[in-house]
Amino acid sequence: MMQMQEKIAVVTGVSHAYGIGAAACRRLAADGCAVFFTYWEADTGWADLFQKEMLETGVRCASIELDLAESDAPTKLLNAVEARLGLPSILVNNAAFSTRDGYKKLDATMLDNHYAVNIRATFLLSVEFARRFEQAEGSSGRIINMTSGQALGPMLEELAYGATKAAISGFTLSLSAEVAPIGITVNAVNPGPTDTGWMTEDLHEELSAKFRMGRSGKPDDAARLISFLASEEAEWITGQVINSEGGFLRN
Repeated sequence: MMQMQEKIAVVTGVSHAYGIGAAACRRLAADGCAVFFTYWEADTGWADLFQKEMLETGVRCASIELDLAESDAPTKLLNAVEARLGLPSILVNNAAFSTRDGYKKLDATMLDNHYAVNIRATFLLSVEFARRFEQAEGSSGRIINMTSGQALGPMLEELAYGATKAAISGFTLSLSAEVAPIGITVNAVNPGPTDTGWMTEDLHEELSAKFRMGRSGKPDDAARLISFLASEEAEWITGQVINSEGGFLRN
């Protein structure tokens, strides 16, 4: 996608080599984008190696270790991006906080921890990105949020995660209408259950049987859709939550 060359993409939550965030960075770099990624509590040696991997593709790349639960994290992040790469035109809100809860365990601290990253950081980073956005002739901005199919079925023992990620869907729709006049599209991707290294062998077998396409999701499945939504070919798509789950059966 030659038209994406020279664009700057920000991807949050890139903390290990097998995640959706890392796959999105690789795909956007292959499209010609400069990439700025965030990580948190990762092996810093890994982050350096991953940045080197991105640079070896021939694109500019920078990164920052950042706790998105901090209230000023969105401003810190975008200041760092502008200082090191320039003004971004693509934002991928991939970072998420998740712990098991359920009605017997959920308390204020657990709910606040989910809120700080999944809602506050995503919302504030998106609006700050839009405030700073400068539309160039013939191009537009992209905000791509990650969800987890909360509207498609219950998520047992994930009350805080399910509720806070579901809020992103509503935010996506409303923000898309506000920023359309300045040339920004806003969409969300639900990749379905994706094997990023967290599945046990038993869970992998159980879930794989529910995919009508014969396998669990892979990080690059989501990355390809992110790449498309970031491209100019997707200029007429906004306000959508795209459920890209490979025919996953929830019942």
